[in-house]
Amino acid sequence: MANWEGVSEFVAVAETASFTLAANKLSTSVAQVSRRVSALEERLAVKLLHRTTRKVTLSEAGQVYFQQCKHLVEGLEVAELAVTQMQTTPKGLVKVTAPVTYGEQHLASLLNQFLARYPQVNIDLNLTNQQLDLLEAGIDIAIRLGRLTDSTMIAKRLASRQLYVCASKKYLERHGEPHSLSELAHHQCLVGSIEHWRFQEKGREKSIRVAGRLKCNSGNALLDAAKQGLGLVQLPDYYIKDALQSGELIEVLHQYRDDKEGIWALYPKNRNLSPKVRLLIDFLAEHIGKPATQK
Repeated sequence: MANWEGVSEFVAVAETASFTLAANKLSTSVAQVSRRVSALEERLAVKLLHRTTRKVTLSEAGQVYFQQCKHLVEGLEVAELAVTQMQTTPKGLVKVTAPVTYGEQHLASLLNQFLARYPQVNIDLNLTNQQLDLLEAGIDIAIRLGRLTDSTMIAKRLASRQLYVCASKKYLERHGEPHSLSELAHHQCLVGSIEHWRFQEKGREKSIRVAGRLKCNSGNALLDAAKQGLGLVQLPDYYIKDALQSGELIEVLHQYRDDKEGIWALYPKNRNLSPKVRLLIDFLAEHIGKPATQK
């Protein structure tokens, strides 16, 4: 009878090229992974991995063994997932990361509702504007906004957001309203973490570098500056919709609005989602972006 001990640990190390990342993936210790892989090598009487202080690589035998074993491990994960999905009550820890302001204003309340609905689920929420390595940090779900650059993850679109350029009436009375993209060079622009604003012109995407007296990575700070008449600002709808509705801010250059962007849930490839993680993603897709009365 085949002995499975150490196989899952070996495959995890081979996939991540790291004992630390493999331990995070398997929710165990580095020492445990190392012991299991060493025992596997001893049982097979072959060196599967070359270890240095900087990296881990597969030996020739390790490459052959990995190609044969990875399908077996994936099949075992699918079988275990099929059994766990028979449970009607999701349980266990889900680790989530999201941008700070968006997480505070739009995500935290939904996660609290999810916890109230499923009392055997625990959530570890890390709000940061840094894009964490999901495998290294052991993150199950990352909420990302706008355009995605990480092709190593699977992305599910939860909702959309629209970017608007707007300013206060006081600013427009003093400096005039821009009617073309070229006029932005003559205006005070409130700059966020990205110095380029995105637009659509004649059916094509256009990126304009902007500048001004204030640069800040906080959308709320830029919003306040715009309300005080310090310049034009480009922000997503969830920041400025109330100010637009009240007339405190006025949209400009509406004819150049860019297409809507996505609000995404990212999770690692080659990771079969547990029932609790899939349930949370579906819950967020159903409720994100909806008024509180519809939640």
